[in-house]
Amino acid sequence: MQRLLLGCVDTAPADLPRLVDQAADILGAGSVRMYLVDYAQTFLTPFEAGAGAAGSAPLADRVSIDGTLAGRAYALCEPTASPGDGEAHRTYLPMTDCGHRIGVLEVVSPGALADADREVLAAMATVLAQLVATRRLYGDAIEHLRRGLPMQLATEIVWSLLPPLTLSTPDAEVTGILEPCYEVGGDAFDYAIGDGVMHVALFDAVGHGIGASAMTTMAVNAYRNARRCGLDLFDIYRSVDKWLRAQHPDQFATAILAELVLKTGVLRTISAGHPGGLLLRDGQRVKDLPAPTGMPLGLGTLIGDGPEIVEEALEPGDHVLFYTDGVIEARSADGEFFGRQRLVDFVVRTLADRVPAPETMRRLIRAILDYQHEQLQDDATAVLLGWSGRIG
Repeated sequence: MQRLLLGCVDTAPADLPRLVDQAADILGAGSVRMYLVDYAQTFLTPFEAGAGAAGSAPLADRVSIDGTLAGRAYALCEPTASPGDGEAHRTYLPMTDCGHRIGVLEVVSPGALADADREVLAAMATVLAQLVATRRLYGDAIEHLRRGLPMQLATEIVWSLLPPLTLSTPDAEVTGILEPCYEVGGDAFDYAIGDGVMHVALFDAVGHGIGASAMTTMAVNAYRNARRCGLDLFDIYRSVDKWLRAQHPDQFATAILAELVLKTGVLRTISAGHPGGLLLRDGQRVKDLPAPTGMPLGLGTLIGDGPEIVEEALEPGDHVLFYTDGVIEARSADGEFFGRQRLVDFVVRTLADRVPAPETMRRLIRAILDYQHEQLQDDATAVLLGWSGRIG
């Protein structure tokens, strides 16, 4: 493990597999390799020496997330192993960073791993997840591996804005999804944790393509700037509204702006012309949060008093689901909407089965895509916020 940490100091992204091989030799772990998840979260691609050039990941080398041991380790964030049966044992360990799922680490050994070896390799998987998360910023090798299709420019802009899909802490967890992941233009989400507060925002800019992504870029960065300047939720709304009005006149973005106080579970929200969040508790929908409570961003001056801030006291274990209209307006072949009730039923049922929140959201987007035969007519984005109530 020390060799892995020291060896990464000047390692380029494409050279990370070499570090893995060296660490495996030192540990006597047999064959070890990384699999990284694609943007659509449908398959895992081996990250090996020489991989990472454009078009260098043969389809035959990819492993489906659904129906495989490697995919199960990724989906449920828990180790899985083959029974062996006279052949080499394969163990798959999840690679996660603060709850964000990076991929899995495959370990091939002559026999089943001892508990001590498994613990060391699990720690190795965590370190590698952190290295992948940081090294991807220094080159394109990891990006090439993660792309199942060419990405449109508008989508490239939006993905460059997004935080990791998941952040998990002892107090709270937030996880998001974004589809179609290679063609999205106007949707985005953001979050940040600090000073005892989880900040969450969801944006849906009018239009599609470069114009929508440019407006989304302004909205997200104006939101971050206002938040980092220490403005309260009301003034964050006013600041983002001001910048959109100045830079994109006659256009607008709907949004959810939210703050969760981690110590008390008090959730404050502004619905800027956007669908309200859904409060989920004990396997059922408790209520719809009031919406809208303000004008869309860019149109805020049309009402002089500004937005209303809604407060909701969460209970330990509660979840709040925020979504854009593309989620519920997905249409079946006969024109029926996916709808809010189907959305609620799916999320509640999946969470009740003790499926982790990030996997619940991945399965949700697959269900929406299946419902509309993989052809979404609008961006579909959702964010699930959970509060544990563990006040330490």
